[in-house]
Amino acid sequence: MSKLFIGPMSKNIVDTVMEYCDENKVKIGLLPSRRQIEFDGGYVNNWKTHDFINYASKSKNVVLQRDHAGPMQGAEPDDGTESLILDATFGFDYLHIDPWKQYPALEEGIEKTIELIKMCDKVNTECFYEIGTEQAIRPYTPQELETIIVSVKKGLGENLFNKVIYAVIQGGTGIEGTRNIGEFNTSNCKQMIDICQKYGLKSKEHNGDYLTPDDIKKRFKLGLSAINIAPEFGVIETQCVLEEILNHFDEKSLDKFYKLCYDSEKWVKWLPSSINCCTNEMKKHVIIRTSGHYVFASEEFKAIKAKFPGVDDKIRRRIRQRIEEILCAAK
Repeated sequence: MSKLFIGPMSKNIVDTVMEYCDENKVKIGLLPSRRQIEFDGGYVNNWKTHDFINYASKSKNVVLQRDHAGPMQGAEPDDGTESLILDATFGFDYLHIDPWKQYPALEEGIEKTIELIKMCDKVNTECFYEIGTEQAIRPYTPQELETIIVSVKKGLGENLFNKVIYAVIQGGTGIEGTRNIGEFNTSNCKQMIDICQKYGLKSKEHNGDYLTPDDIKKRFKLGLSAINIAPEFGVIETQCVLEEILNHFDEKSLDKFYKLCYDSEKWVKWLPSSINCCTNEMKKHVIIRTSGHYVFASEEFKAIKAKFPGVDDKIRRRIRQRIEEILCAAK
């Protein structure tokens, strides 16, 4: 079972994970959100869901999971059912059932979770599931997590509940820009981990980006089963490209990269309003580092990157180094 699930923010990340898994005979998960890769498109490598699954499933050591499947989680408002049905059909190993953005009330969220799992099981009986959500979408207490698990088990029945493998625990993590701003709550984390174990589930924490090895080690010593890390790996790739631009004093490429990022408006989600107080040069670098991965698939970015033929090797080395650091800390 994998301890690490990575957001596939680029083809470089997917290729590096596949190579690392096959070389070291370890399991790592790749978990695209609906905005990243979807049945009708996404911003990662212009992959559609079936393209991504066909490509990444070449490695038998890579686990494929849909992250945050459900209503209001895609690029456009919807009930999430078409996406989920196709996710189950195309063959994700795991589906994270997350209706909590649209249904934050405890009873409604539980009912929708049960309904969506039953729907997916009719499509593909070989799917497994993750339940719950991250703190930024719908915070819950350890007691509420137990209510969710107990109610989902009752609603699904023993046999179908056995296909629920993970529950999301909330340890206080949060992301702003390119740093983790969460305040780790050891007590909540431990209580939630223990609740998962009580009901035979594995505990998974989201938003593990930018944590130090000691931070990661602390969580796994408490009994955490797995951790999700997504934007951080996109930022690693962005930083490598940015370094090449700056090392070559290529102001024209820097300005083009910045304009692509700024016009995407994806940085708005991650940065506080205080970004406007930064100097223009600092603001430019912060916006690029925060949102560069959203424009990787554009032809304009590819033209910039083509100026630096060795950058992909550098990117893959850095990604591999971070994977090794995380897995070492999670032992």
